[in-house]
Amino acid sequence: MRRSSWKIRILIGLAIVAFAFVQRCNNQEQNPYTGRVQNINMTADQEIAIGLQAAPEMAQQHGGLHPDQRMQALVDAVGNRLVQGSIARETPYTYEFHLLADDQTINAFALPGGQVFITYALFSRLNEAQLAGVLGHEIGHVIGRHSAERIADSNFWKTVSMGASVGADMGDMVAGIGQNTLLTNGRGDELESDELGVLFMIQSGYDPEEMIRVMEILKEAAGPNRVPEFQSTHPDPDNRIEKIRAAIEKYRS
Repeated sequence: MRRSSWKIRILIGLAIVAFAFVQRCNNQEQNPYTGRVQNINMTADQEIAIGLQAAPEMAQQHGGLHPDQRMQALVDAVGNRLVQGSIARETPYTYEFHLLADDQTINAFALPGGQVFITYALFSRLNEAQLAGVLGHEIGHVIGRHSAERIADSNFWKTVSMGASVGADMGDMVAGIGQNTLLTNGRGDELESDELGVLFMIQSGYDPEEMIRVMEILKEAAGPNRVPEFQSTHPDPDNRIEKIRAAIEKYRS
């Protein structure tokens, strides 16, 4: 009886894992703006809804929006120039750019659907072209659908982990594979967004060489004790600079 029960568990577990892989195959689609085939399980409208819902909480975590309307106007102007000058204007997303009051955390990020944020701590270190580099990079995350891809990957690995857990005590191992996959994709996302940011800068009339200076600013801000690349979701700034130089040569030629 025990052996029969064990076999049933194995079959159920295999069925769940098989379902996860079939669903993943069905979710494959080519991004029309990057040409990359991705695992996506949501529509653009759903991405926009997620971004809008999460935006207030994300702003609150960074001290809210910055009160200086002149600085916010500059962020809006640069962001909109990038959108209107690039393929971003052809996408279904609504881009909104937010300057956060946080003067301690050097950061910028984008939510799915077009909500883009930059902290004052980073904004205050940049000239206009460098700001364009940062915002262009974040627009790249939106167009690249990186958040939607991570969500789909996370759901996939959760389902696989559940199936493995039913069939045997392998859940932790499979969950670990999923985490490593997400981290690797994160590094690839950053490099793809760097390249898109360079393209957007060139298309919008900004000097893409300023993107290299952004990397140098991030490196200086991190100091000598920054996390090694293999332990981070972000590539090392030196490696990013090498890729950015290649992108500049690619799109200027």
